[in-house]
Amino acid sequence: MPAPSAATFDRLGKLVAIPDAASRPTRPVVEAFSGRELATIPVGTAQDAVDAIERARVAQREWAARTPLERAEIFHRYRDLVLANRDALLDMAQAETGKARVSALEEVLDIAMTSRFYARLAPKALRSKRVQGMLPGLTKTVVHHHAKGVVGVISPWNYPMTLAVSDAIAALLAGNAVVLKPDSQTPYCALACVDLLYQAGLPKDLFAVVPGPGSVVGTAIVENADYLMFTGSTATGQLLAEQAGRRLIGFSAELGGKNPMIVTKGANLREVADAAVRACFSNSGQLCISIERIYVEQPVAAEFTRIFGERVKNIKLAPGYEFGVEMGSLVSESQVKTVSGHVEDAVAKGATVVAGGRARPDLGPLFHEPTVLSDVTDDMECARNETFGPLVSIYPVADVDEAVTRANDTEYGLNASVWAGSKAEGEAIAARVRAGTVNVDEGYAPAWGSTAAPMGGMGVSGVGRRHGLDGLLKYTESQTVATTRVLNLGGPRGLPPKIWSKVLAPFIAVMKYLPGR
Repeated sequence: MPAPSAATFDRLGKLVAIPDAASRPTRPVVEAFSGRELATIPVGTAQDAVDAIERARVAQREWAARTPLERAEIFHRYRDLVLANRDALLDMAQAETGKARVSALEEVLDIAMTSRFYARLAPKALRSKRVQGMLPGLTKTVVHHHAKGVVGVISPWNYPMTLAVSDAIAALLAGNAVVLKPDSQTPYCALACVDLLYQAGLPKDLFAVVPGPGSVVGTAIVENADYLMFTGSTATGQLLAEQAGRRLIGFSAELGGKNPMIVTKGANLREVADAAVRACFSNSGQLCISIERIYVEQPVAAEFTRIFGERVKNIKLAPGYEFGVEMGSLVSESQVKTVSGHVEDAVAKGATVVAGGRARPDLGPLFHEPTVLSDVTDDMECARNETFGPLVSIYPVADVDEAVTRANDTEYGLNASVWAGSKAEGEAIAARVRAGTVNVDEGYAPAWGSTAAPMGGMGVSGVGRRHGLDGLLKYTESQTVATTRVLNLGGPRGLPPKIWSKVLAPFIAVMKYLPGR
């Protein structure tokens, strides 16, 4: 199965929100497996972003006037279109990122699941809700949810489909418009997904895609949008949070992680080893929630290292657009250099290579073997710094207490995995780990795929949450409308304040017996 055709790239390229795009400077988009040029993409400017936001504001007014149920109908159609066109989407994801087809499938399924979840949740969650008023019987209080306006989304290259549109789905269903800046390495993944949204009936100006440099287009978005959703590095997230803070606009971000796995002596080690391959090397380890640190109780550490090492040595590493390959390439030369640099630094300082350890240019320009290290010490680059690639380190620990202490000894707090002798033991350990999501008896997929539950990071791993009710309502402004009935709070006309206060005091005192008080 080949990469998408030139005609496909040409058609999708026409969807960018850049007037006279054909006359603009372009940058190449390359196939990660081979390095060959697949297409070019117009390079947007700050003015392109500002213009797209202004058009989006106009479209958003009509969109917000539709009922949530009317908006949801589009996303039910979108879910069906995503599944019907999954093969073409998988091809595009693999072409731009080099990921294995099974990792690309995660993206497509996540988009469909997220669209289904929010299309079902939004009509009920966005309904105006009456809550208990200040003085029951005398006040009526209703909470409304209004759209923010235009939501800016800045998405990364590692999951360039789901992270481009899944956050946007919630924002759109909440009544907002979206202006998206996709990563410059993977713009066509975003365009392929947005194209299906247009086919489902979404007004084009309501969701604009403006490719271009983050320092230019991204800056223009944060300076003009009404809310910002970002997925990427902690360093960039901190900069964007500062910029959003100066404008007092809402900001949400999923950032970096140095995610731990805890393995107790009671765990099934072969089961752990198989799952750890997914946890560590899905998407070639280029996943914010992938595992980079494994803490194993001392009595089984050597055996686990042997079993896991053998399993990793047998991972099928190859290019290709078919299922059956377990790991594909990395996305860029800089990613290969980072992984190689971390491995070389660790080995030079005394680490042991259990499996892998080498770049594989014989397979393609961006391939690196899945790598497992032991004897890693704190002075090594890979010990505390996020590698964001196919590299994991194993650390023997004396007991569970030490494992939890070391797992929490980080500024990050995004995801974790726990394996124990029983589900109850695993859940008890999980509650002690400082991370936004913790998976018991898996690596990352159950928590990520639980779209009804909030997902995000603690510490420097993020701000706010995606998924669940949190991931929808963050794109709204809550408004409280309180109506006074029968009497206003000043009391009946002519009644002295002293007497009115004596009436109010016992009334308020008995309110503690009312439900919710």
